[in-house]
Amino acid sequence: MACTGFRHPLRCLLHEAQFTHEIPGFLAPAIQKGARRSFSTSQPRSSRVGMAPISIPPDVSLRFYGLPKSQARSRNVDAPTSVMEVTGPQGQLSVNLPPYLFANYDEADRKVSITVGDPEIKHQRAMWGTMRAHVQNSIAGVSEGHICILRLVGVGYRATIEDTAITKKAEYEGQKFVSLKLGYAHPVELPVPKGVKATVPQPTRILLEGVDKHALTQFAADIRAWRKPEPYKGKGIFVNDETIKLKAKKIK
Repeated sequence: MACTGFRHPLRCLLHEAQFTHEIPGFLAPAIQKGARRSFSTSQPRSSRVGMAPISIPPDVSLRFYGLPKSQARSRNVDAPTSVMEVTGPQGQLSVNLPPYLFANYDEADRKVSITVGDPEIKHQRAMWGTMRAHVQNSIAGVSEGHICILRLVGVGYRATIEDTAITKKAEYEGQKFVSLKLGYAHPVELPVPKGVKATVPQPTRILLEGVDKHALTQFAADIRAWRKPEPYKGKGIFVNDETIKLKAKKIK
C-alpha cells in the first residue's frame, strides 16, 4: 500500500509495516516489544557491614536456642526461628534471628559473625547489616549501656522527673514520669518505659540511660515529638548532637 498521507519517511515506513508485517532492520531495535534497558550490569555484592565480625567482651556471654515450631510457623519471612541471648553486667537482652540469618560464634577468638543463607536475594542482603547492628547494639548495651541526652531550647522550657502523674497511670510499680513545660497550657507527662532510667541533671537537660538502645531512642523520639526543632528561632528539643540550620526570617 502506497504511503501518501505521511510526509516524514520514517512514519511512512512504519505505516507500511503494519500491512506487510515486515520491519526494516534499522528500526527493529527501537520497536521491539518487551525490550527493557538494564541500568546496572554489576553483580550484587555482599554486605560489607554484615560481614564484619563483632568482638565479644570478656564479661559478656552468648546463648543460642531455637523457638518451638508453633511459634516459628508464620507466613512472614522475617518470623524468628531462633534467639540469641546476650548476658552482661548491665543486664540481659534477646535478639530474634530470622530463618535466613545465622550467627557463628567463635569461642576461642570471642567473635561472632553474621551470615545469610543466600546473598543473591535482595531482602536478605538488606537485612544483613541491619541484624548485625542489632546484635552489636545488644552486646554494647549489656556490657556498657547506652545513653541519650536531650536538650530543651526555648524560653520557659523545663523538665522534671515525677513519681506520679495527673494524666497518666503507672504501668508497673515504681514507674517514673517525665514532666515537660513546653509552652502549652498544660504540662506534658510521659511515662518512662521499663528498662530506661531518666534523670534531669539540669532543668533543660534530660539524661536517658538503658540497656536496650531501641527502647531508649524510641522514648527520646517520643519526647522530641512534642517540640520538634524549628528552623526560624532554633527552638525545640534536640537529641544528642542534633543541630538545625536556621532560615532567614520572613519579611512582610
